[in-house]
Amino acid sequence: MGEVVREWVGIDSPSAPRQVFGGYPHEGVYHAVKGHQPEVAFLVGHPTGNFKDHYLAPYLANKGFGVLGWTTRYKNAPAYFQVENALVDLGAGVQWLREVAGVKKVVLVGNSGGGSFYATYQAQATDPNSIRVDEQFKSAATEGTNIGGQISRVPATKVSVEQAVRQLSPADLYISLNSHQGRADVLTTWLDPSVIDETDLFATDPDLDMFNPRNGPPYSPEFLTRYRRAQVDRNHRISAWARKELAELNSRGVADRVFLIYRQFADPRFADLSIDPSEREAGCFSGDPRTANYGPHGLAPFVTLRGWLSMWSLEDSQFRGTGHFGKVRVPSLVIQSTRDQGVFPSDAHAIHDALGASDKTLKFLSAGHYFEDNSEVKEEAATVIADWTSARV
Repeated sequence: MGEVVREWVGIDSPSAPRQVFGGYPHEGVYHAVKGHQPEVAFLVGHPTGNFKDHYLAPYLANKGFGVLGWTTRYKNAPAYFQVENALVDLGAGVQWLREVAGVKKVVLVGNSGGGSFYATYQAQATDPNSIRVDEQFKSAATEGTNIGGQISRVPATKVSVEQAVRQLSPADLYISLNSHQGRADVLTTWLDPSVIDETDLFATDPDLDMFNPRNGPPYSPEFLTRYRRAQVDRNHRISAWARKELAELNSRGVADRVFLIYRQFADPRFADLSIDPSEREAGCFSGDPRTANYGPHGLAPFVTLRGWLSMWSLEDSQFRGTGHFGKVRVPSLVIQSTRDQGVFPSDAHAIHDALGASDKTLKFLSAGHYFEDNSEVKEEAATVIADWTSARV
């Protein structure tokens, strides 16, 4: 269509003050063809990733749409994540598209970890009681309150986070793009269950070690059953410790603390391609799984206690897709890449099946997780999204 123009967007918020050094609580980049006023816009994002210049933005903008690449306040501080704040951030982006950009229809595009997060937003906007709000968010912040992981003093806010999160505006369509079922879910399937001491990088139960040659690959059904159960148990152990530690700290007047989590690249699917088969090659997002597993990498190599409970805990996280996908009743599209090394066909099928929409579509594309293969694959993905959207607006 023409030249795609990028407009930086920074928004003040009554529930989230600007940081003392000037940063806005809500930030993104709006993409649209110069001189064109889109009537439909995509809001693309992730709970902690910086998707302001999303890889599909210029492709979708050239098809006549607006694209707001959006962030939460946790884009530079994922360890401090709190879902209540992040939902308010997402709501600010929806509001900006309608009231400032002037679009008539808003399409949520949750990419990777954004799929379950955006489904949680849509569920909460549809049913304001979909999540429970932590006590810390039930009154407006006062001078000096620590908000969103900031470590410096901040001005008081006018509205409590609870008020803001109860007043979110639902979107008109929903798209899950190479998304898993929740960050707690994907982390658990990657956690190394052979860890027997959370403070020791090398302490290992050999009977639960996927890198022990006597266990595979290929991995037996019996081994996988024990392995998956042990992964869940490890998540629960960390959560139990985090709740206890947080209570102890709070009793001493300390709000939170950071801790480390070792060995997070141990999904048997990385090595055994017969499990959840697809076109992918063996390996993970960081290359060789064993090397990555013992390296300083992972979805959450370090995190705060509150951040773990809000994002990564199977028992405590409130933006797992479970319980929220069913409340997404607007037309929905699920796209999954068949060469993805971290999100798998079973995730796409589970999300599609769980969505509450009567109009829902599942589409597989031969590509990697971020369509990094080449520009032709990105164009194909953008065409699928554009054609599906145009048929429904």
